[in-house]
Amino acid sequence: MDNPLINEIKLFVIETLNLEDISIDDIDAEAPLFNEGLGLDSIDALELGVGLQKRYHIKLHQDSAENYRHFASIRALAKLVSAQRAV
Repeated sequence: MDNPLINEIKLFVIETLNLEDISIDDIDAEAPLFNEGLGLDSIDALELGVGLQKRYHIKLHQDSAENYRHFASIRALAKLVSAQRAV
């Protein structure tokens, strides 16, 4: 996975969730997005999902078990975006 896409996804998360006190350097691409990682919650997940659909035209299915995998980390989100771009 290329660093520019990882950084693009980090910036997307920061901008989408208005994380004013966090820079892309503060986010570990492997760290969990929820709970102990960035500490995001279910509302943040909804906002990210809507943002992914708008910016990257990614279709997410509500209540899909795959969503947990896609939203596991920045790297997982980048893999999702990368896979969708390849289609």
